[in-house]
Amino acid sequence: MIGISKLYCGTVEPSDALRYGRLSSSLPSHLLQFSADKRPVVVWNVTRRCNLKCVHCYAHAEDRHFANELSFDEGKTLIDDLAGFGVPVLLFSGGEPLVRKDLPDLAAYAVDKGMRAVISTNGTLITAELARTLKDIGLSYVGISLDGMEKINDRFRGVPGAFGKAMQGIRNCQAAGIKVGLRFTINKANVGEIPAIFDLLEEMDIPRVCFYHLVYAGRGSTMVDEDLSHAETRAAVDLIIDRTKDLHDRGKPKEVLTVDNHADGPYLYLRLLKEDPQRAGEVFDLLKMNEGNNTGRGIGCVSWDGSVHPDQFWRHHSFGNVKDRPFSEIWTDLSDPLMAKLKEKKNHVTGRCAACGWLDICAGNFRVRAEAVYDDIWAPDPACYLTDAEIQKTE
Repeated sequence: MIGISKLYCGTVEPSDALRYGRLSSSLPSHLLQFSADKRPVVVWNVTRRCNLKCVHCYAHAEDRHFANELSFDEGKTLIDDLAGFGVPVLLFSGGEPLVRKDLPDLAAYAVDKGMRAVISTNGTLITAELARTLKDIGLSYVGISLDGMEKINDRFRGVPGAFGKAMQGIRNCQAAGIKVGLRFTINKANVGEIPAIFDLLEEMDIPRVCFYHLVYAGRGSTMVDEDLSHAETRAAVDLIIDRTKDLHDRGKPKEVLTVDNHADGPYLYLRLLKEDPQRAGEVFDLLKMNEGNNTGRGIGCVSWDGSVHPDQFWRHHSFGNVKDRPFSEIWTDLSDPLMAKLKEKKNHVTGRCAACGWLDICAGNFRVRAEAVYDDIWAPDPACYLTDAEIQKTE
């Protein structure tokens, strides 16, 4: 996760993270990526059921009942363990998490245990009443996924009217006083929608957006050819940076992040090195704190059936099940070779990743993409768009 607004626009300084001691338990949400202890943010896919049919769904979600989901009591046991382990944020996802009627009760239990509870949703089920309930329980944030404006979004989502219902969900959250933001997965078919997403942020006064690079997992594993070329990715990242800066300069700042491609960090730094060398030095320090991809370390996933994964895209590999052992025990058990290697992945990447001057800042980027393309977890990430000349530069 690369904070474009934090880094490029100077809304966060290295001293901000240092002031809190860089411990996950003490850092505010916007600084968590700079923590030193890397207590994992946990994504809990509370259900595999979904009312939409998104073409890039990493969970292969379907609109039907699945019998193997964790029960409410099993969920409370999981939350007890996560809270005791020091997990700072529990992200409820799916499928569509709001199809679970006990989702507000689970989120409220997490908040009562001292964690920040957030929801990743398609937004179509957020009624005014539900939004007020989520506000009352102390939910920290609602991230609503869009793939563009109405025509593009509804084609990706597989259900006519999904866009309109998501817009109403946003308005309901705003009326209830809940922080709400957008989530957008970039690919060839919707990259042209990025300007419209920025227009929507401004028009609806939405404070946050996360732009996700495509990960080849779930139904998204069939979309490798729909990913941007390296040149197209660079152009998209430049556009995101430019539009973020424009809003900031006009006194309408938004929190803008890119996710799932840590080449964005060095790329932004190299751009700043030409434009503002002093700020570039500060950004370099922040990127070192961030430490790049945190799969299996600073982020983890619990599936609907209780399986523990390195992150939400690694459903083909489970370290164990919370029905059998607590997450905290599974997460710290290095007897699994993959878990042990993910904790120090920089020592195991190969090819241009191993020789890259940005390895300490990127941590080898996304291993699941390398596995999908090369059938080798430790091969170079095919989505890294830095040139051979650029990966030699570390100062």
